[in-house]
Amino acid sequence: MSENDRPRGWVLQADGLAGVRHGFFTRRGGVSPAPYDTLNCSMSSKDDPRNVAVNRGRVSAFLGVESADLLGLTQVHSADVKTVPRGFAHWRTGRGPAGDALVSDDPDVALGVITADCAPVLFASLDGRVVGAAHAGWRGAAGGVLEATVEAMRALGAAEIRAVVGPCIAPQSYEVGADMRAAVLDLDARGEGFFACAARPRHFMFDLPGYALARLRRAGLKRIEAIGLDTLADPRRFYSHRRRTLAGGGAIGHQISAIRARTPDNRTPDNRVPDRAPDRDRA
Repeated sequence: MSENDRPRGWVLQADGLAGVRHGFFTRRGGVSPAPYDTLNCSMSSKDDPRNVAVNRGRVSAFLGVESADLLGLTQVHSADVKTVPRGFAHWRTGRGPAGDALVSDDPDVALGVITADCAPVLFASLDGRVVGAAHAGWRGAAGGVLEATVEAMRALGAAEIRAVVGPCIAPQSYEVGADMRAAVLDLDARGEGFFACAARPRHFMFDLPGYALARLRRAGLKRIEAIGLDTLADPRRFYSHRRRTLAGGGAIGHQISAIRARTPDNRTPDNRVPDRAPDRDRA
């Protein structure tokens, strides 16, 4: 499938990250069969690794890097951030060390996180020369993964930082028990306002994207936004762990969100400013 053959909307881009090569990729535009159909990018799934390699290759091509240079981590719902130095040459297989966020100022690599209801958050300095990608479920967000990502980017010289919360499970879809609410509040007492009472006793509706935005504000960021799409409610475009669980369980794929730094001359790494193309949508 050529780039022009990809279904419209196979990747979403945010105005808040304009000028930086990035994408919140959907489940569309890949080669994996059901139940991973079609753009499954998870190296840890039971999907055929050859299919995952093709899918990740398509993502890499969109970002303008080699497949080996689309970096990822073994995500563990932590607040651990890995800094990728220039010229880095290790774990370029999509399954890196344990952690939940990556930052770099190297325009020769792309940083990716995979999700299926958790919030992918992409970051860029105002000039686009330092970027980050974070996987923020409730545990990681409450544990400080977003603030840790901002701190790591500042250590690389980023001054003003912008961030976008990608498609994730929405508050109207995210019912949780009292134990999960208690776990969040143990980590962050200020999280109470992001829980609303559910119809069932001792259950709550949790606003994950709203909470992620609040944590970004606490980190001092002003240029923030959320895509505002619900992964559970949109099976055509997104994988959802909660949706699969409600349907009785089974294997699912994961969508990827990724970003790449700009070069020192303040242009995109392939030396042209990205324009709006027919195979991608602006969020």
